[in-house]
Amino acid sequence: MIIMGIDPGFAITGYGLLKYEGNKFTALDYGAIKTESSMKLPERLLFLHKKLEQLIIKYKPCAISIEELFFNKNIKTALTVGHGRGVAVLAAAQSGVEVFEYTPLQVKQSVVGYGRAEKSQMQQMIKIILNLSEIPKPDDVADALGVAVCHGHSYKMMNY
Repeated sequence: MIIMGIDPGFAITGYGLLKYEGNKFTALDYGAIKTESSMKLPERLLFLHKKLEQLIIKYKPCAISIEELFFNKNIKTALTVGHGRGVAVLAAAQSGVEVFEYTPLQVKQSVVGYGRAEKSQMQQMIKIILNLSEIPKPDDVADALGVAVCHGHSYKMMNY
């Protein structure tokens, strides 16, 4: 099963594509889609949509898991992240692939075993689980991989 994880954002959207067989995860691809601050809002959203669409077409995931928004005290930041998240959900829904959403608490619980884990703990566990030579950067990439791992664990539980 191929799982795509997305940590949605506006300036940076993390993505990760994992192969999940048996109890083993293998990283196929991961990275960050970055939009330039000089671009206008519609251009940034279109760029993000096209990049996500290309990844979905290339890897043909069986499931797309997206992190739910963490409420930010800065309303403006929350709104711009919400735009990016909407584009990610749209690209996933347009592909016809089933979309799953997980809270940051669920992701941390699944990856680290503790829902209030620090970012550094998440990053280190992603490195270990995926047998990577280094921690994926920026943080958004490790988070996207975490969302994919979370779905792998959750999917397994859903199908028992």
